[in-house]
Amino acid sequence: MPVPVPQQRGVPAAETPHGADLTVLVIEDDPAGSITGPELSAAAGTRVRIRTARNLTEAGRLLTDDVDCILLDLALPVPTTTTAATAAPAAPDHRPEPAPGRADELAVLTHVLRIAPLHAVLVLTAQDDTELAAEAVRVGAQDYLFRGELDARVLSRAIRYAVERKRADLAQHQLTESGLRAQENARLERGLLPTPLLEGSDLSFAARYRPGRSRALLGGDFYDTVRTPDGTVHAMIGDVCGHGPDEAALGVELRIAWRALTLAGLCGDQLLSTLQQVLEHERQSEEIFATLCTVDIAPDGRRAGLCLAGHPAPLLARHGRPARLLPYEDGGPALGLLPRARWPRRQVELGAEWSLMMYTDGLIEGRVGAGSSQRLGQDGMVAMVNSRLEQGLTGEELLEAAVAEVRELNGGELTDDVAVLLLGRDPERIRRRGRGASRPGPVSTAPPATAPAAASVQRPPLYGP
Repeated sequence: MPVPVPQQRGVPAAETPHGADLTVLVIEDDPAGSITGPELSAAAGTRVRIRTARNLTEAGRLLTDDVDCILLDLALPVPTTTTAATAAPAAPDHRPEPAPGRADELAVLTHVLRIAPLHAVLVLTAQDDTELAAEAVRVGAQDYLFRGELDARVLSRAIRYAVERKRADLAQHQLTESGLRAQENARLERGLLPTPLLEGSDLSFAARYRPGRSRALLGGDFYDTVRTPDGTVHAMIGDVCGHGPDEAALGVELRIAWRALTLAGLCGDQLLSTLQQVLEHERQSEEIFATLCTVDIAPDGRRAGLCLAGHPAPLLARHGRPARLLPYEDGGPALGLLPRARWPRRQVELGAEWSLMMYTDGLIEGRVGAGSSQRLGQDGMVAMVNSRLEQGLTGEELLEAAVAEVRELNGGELTDDVAVLLLGRDPERIRRRGRGASRPGPVSTAPPATAPAAASVQRPPLYGP
């Protein structure tokens, strides 16, 4: 009859303390038996329960959750009825294969390791076969003992050692797997962050992103920027309610959908209506919604269309004037709240020299002082940005300083995701670039700004009064 494969539990025996008591499953075909419970209990100073199996079929029936250690005689024959199905591992098995010529001698061990991958295993072998004993440990046993030297004191110590070593091996394996999963998740999340498509645009770009989830690279906030063939620059920033991985995944789906729809020519209300359909189809619950702010900047860079879907209005700074919030009154509801909602598109005059800051509410909902109930709010953010402008900060330096100040005012890390996007137009820089392209050699001695990957743009200035 086939050898039964016992159902392995989720928590291995080596990780579950049974108090001071120990249960040992002895697998040997000696009818007299070489080990007794009272002897081991006296040597170990605690109660040791012994279960004896004469073959692997009996071992399969006796291998239960409360077994701490298996003592296996390598001389035990392997049943000829063992099939591929019964020998299948009950858990992921990455143990090395036996050395050539040793597979038959270790067949009983490899079978036990397959049916009991989470238990500590001690092997018994002849005293003159140290190479086989060492190979058994290399294949997966925790330790070996010689039959001629077997006594209660040595065995009790070996059992304790095998159980602790198995616990350490399992912990190390779980730690390694956890580290690999963390690295894989980090690579995945990093790859899902946007790469602006601004090739050929005169506008500058900068962004900062800080997820609220601990040890995460991606949160429910999302943003993107693309330039369509007609020269229009489209920018978007949004926020899915919630902070978990499901919200982060939904944010990525909405960002990718926005980019595809924008490149397909959709804009304004038609684009947002389609995005709402994507949200309704992909969200886990009808209570999930997302706020969104979209801007489409004309090819000449002097005007833009603005659509707000329950999102805070952007901050506009023109040369010689304080930064101010753009009007919010014509905004529509957040995506996912009203089935047949509409989102009006407001025309905004930008001028010749400007910077536009788009952000999520994580930047304005931080508290002012540890333990305080007062929020920074939009007015506080505008005052903070204008203060930094007066210090001459621009571009990435401005964003970095703003996010750092919000964290400092909050008295520590922010619990919400934060995304900030900065676009700008500088006519003087455009003229310098034009002169540099019309004559050989560089005209400006200023070091070029480092652009994001796949975006041939400079970092944006933000001009104050």
